Amino acid sequence: MGGRPRRCLSVLIAAAATLAAVLVPAASSDATTHHGVAPKVPRTSVIDGRRLQQARIRLDHGDPELRRAVTSLTAAADSWLGQGPWTVTDKPQPAPGGDPHDYLSQAPYWWPSQPKTASNPWGCPYVQRDGERNPEVDTGTDRPDIGKVFNSVTTLSLAWYYTGRKAYAEHAAEILRTWFVAPATRMNPNLDHGQFIPCKYDGRAIGIIDFSQQFTSVLDAIAVLDTGAPGWTRSDRTGMSNWNKDFLGWLVNSDFGKQESAAENNHGTFMDMQVAGLALATGDKALARKVVLDARAKRIDPQIAADGTQPQELARTRSWHYSTFDLVAYTRLAAIGSHVGVDLWAYRGPQGQSLFKAVDYLLPAATGAAAWPYPELEFYRYAASDIVHAAADAGDGRARAAVPELQAPPGGDLWALRPAAEQLDSIAG
Repeated sequence: MGGRPRRCLSVLIAAAATLAAVLVPAASSDATTHHGVAPKVPRTSVIDGRRLQQARIRLDHGDPELRRAVTSLTAAADSWLGQGPWTVTDKPQPAPGGDPHDYLSQAPYWWPSQPKTASNPWGCPYVQRDGERNPEVDTGTDRPDIGKVFNSVTTLSLAWYYTGRKAYAEHAAEILRTWFVAPATRMNPNLDHGQFIPCKYDGRAIGIIDFSQQFTSVLDAIAVLDTGAPGWTRSDRTGMSNWNKDFLGWLVNSDFGKQESAAENNHGTFMDMQVAGLALATGDKALARKVVLDARAKRIDPQIAADGTQPQELARTRSWHYSTFDLVAYTRLAAIGSHVGVDLWAYRGPQGQSLFKAVDYLLPAATGAAAWPYPELEFYRYAASDIVHAAADAGDGRARAAVPELQAPPGGDLWALRPAAEQLDSIAG
């Protein structure tokens, strides 16, 4: 008698398990990972979070392409584990306003024109040499460290999402907390002293590019950590959210922010991308949508020609770099648009301008089929790889056909793991 109920119960459990397997075999298989739980969809601002989720599921099912990409990603993440965190407060001298929490950077293409002496220690006046980076900008300012913050957090957060290794998430959290949240070390949410020029300006509007070219990747990294990363606390999330709201307010309302929004080259495009991304990340979908909609007439119409060239970028000594650079901002802005119901890829200007035409114009040089016909101090073919991927994913047949001919960047092609364009040949300026 005593064994009969237990036997019936075991039969019922087995039957229930069999029925569940029959009813939901695909859902059970596709929704679990090697961690035994369904991967969450990050609420990203640029990258499609569902694509990240699907990539992780494919990886857990042994996708060989993704395994190769993750090997490259984790190699980069491992290199960051022994570095940082960094803080804006450890400069040798504070920014001109005297507050050590203010960010400071120096204009990269401006050089001293006179010998440095006791009476003229900077060698002023400074003169511009476009595309030639002055090495002194990497000493005494925050620019090198903020680049490390952006790159490390982006890499570490993705490496955690795909591998589950908590050391990656914990270090990313520590880096973000130190630079943006902790009272003793946090950066003030402004760029009043970005890209100063000695003896000329204490800061300039175009210094906003120091953040706008990469900060939306940090927003996506935060969204990834928000899916449950170890070491990333509720207090961290609140502090980072408040910082982002304050920074967005400064970008929209400050004189520097208004000047940068009025720029008619890559500075303006990146500013739009940054504002739209921050707006989406902080819950202001209306502002994000407005910025993307306005970019049609405000950006594409005047900045992209009927043949797909970008005249303002072709005028630079680094014309290939800046042509690809500007399209990084456009393609990321289009990705933000997809989150708020705007298809920027489908837009056609009055002379037929479009993002597809702009990417297609670069394809001969991107695939190695033809030389780039404009001035370029240092040509890197792989600089175009991500934007070609973006156009291909958006439905451009020519770009899709070109994908097999693209040159992978030195760190490997990570598009399958983070399908949003990055500037692969960044010259930090």
